[in-house]
Amino acid sequence: MSDTSTAIRATEGKPDFALGTVNLASPKLGARIVETSDEFFGPAERMLNDAPPIFFPDRFDDNGKWMDGWESRRRRHGGHDHCIIKLGAKAVLAGFEINTRFFTGNHPPQASIEGAMIDGLPDDNTEWTEIVPSSAIAPDAHNLFPVDTDQPFNCLRLNMFPDGGIARFRVWGNPVCEWKQADTDGLHELSAIVNAGRVIGYSDAHYGDPWVILTPGRGENMGDGWETRRRREPGNDWIVIALGAAGNVKRIEIDTAHFRGNYPDRCNILAARLAPAPDADIVAASDSWAELLPEQKLQMHHIHTFDAPAINDLGPVTHIRLNIYPDGGISRVRIFGQLAAED
Repeated sequence: MSDTSTAIRATEGKPDFALGTVNLASPKLGARIVETSDEFFGPAERMLNDAPPIFFPDRFDDNGKWMDGWESRRRRHGGHDHCIIKLGAKAVLAGFEINTRFFTGNHPPQASIEGAMIDGLPDDNTEWTEIVPSSAIAPDAHNLFPVDTDQPFNCLRLNMFPDGGIARFRVWGNPVCEWKQADTDGLHELSAIVNAGRVIGYSDAHYGDPWVILTPGRGENMGDGWETRRRREPGNDWIVIALGAAGNVKRIEIDTAHFRGNYPDRCNILAARLAPAPDADIVAASDSWAELLPEQKLQMHHIHTFDAPAINDLGPVTHIRLNIYPDGGISRVRIFGQLAAED
């Protein structure tokens, strides 16, 4: 494999229809490829990589030109290629991105997307629902497909006609969680994305992507977390999280994994129980909420765990605001609580 050339990196940004949602095809949420018809030139798992695609003009492997994405061989006998993705969570979808960056003479001219809601893995009896009909795909482009549906899905089949390559596949939406059968006496991670927790606002996110603080596991490196710029003016940075359900908070974890010279000096958490309202209105009033966790000193590269009596008993809450002083980086935030009786 030759690496004599300088890598060319693509840039990415969320489309307007994806604002306030998460990428359900992210491996950070547990999304994975479960079936492909062909991946001769590039494995389909590359298509789910959270990082933007990269291109090396002079890189080749045993099968030919190395491309950062899923790429099938040229079809000579009809049919089309497909890939099945199990999403990281059951979710209502807002739209898709089929990114063909750097795929020019080898992109698929058409693609479609189908969805299913299944237990386990799909089989020949799986009933697929068309979400995006066969549509034109442009080369070297962010091909965007907003959708309007209330039907939840946890598995997708991406079809490309007849063959070709896709650099990245993004699935934007919000997870849904059925709490009716949950144990009201047990502790639940109310902030987790897979339990419908979500970031709804923040003061700054110069480095990284804030949503990853609600994903499973510890951060892989310093880029796997929420980090603000260096604050040069008075004040502090903050982030607001809507919990997946109203609950009585019993345990809080703040993880500064890999943040050493740039972790926050200290933090506190405010909280409130709120009726449904626009996210912007909720965020605007968040600095006036009651204090759930009084100010605490933080350490570098450490999981900070807080239980009673450090946590104030505010009763059931639906939203929290984490204040960090004055700035810095957080890898993960976990809010554990008992479900409110009516939830």
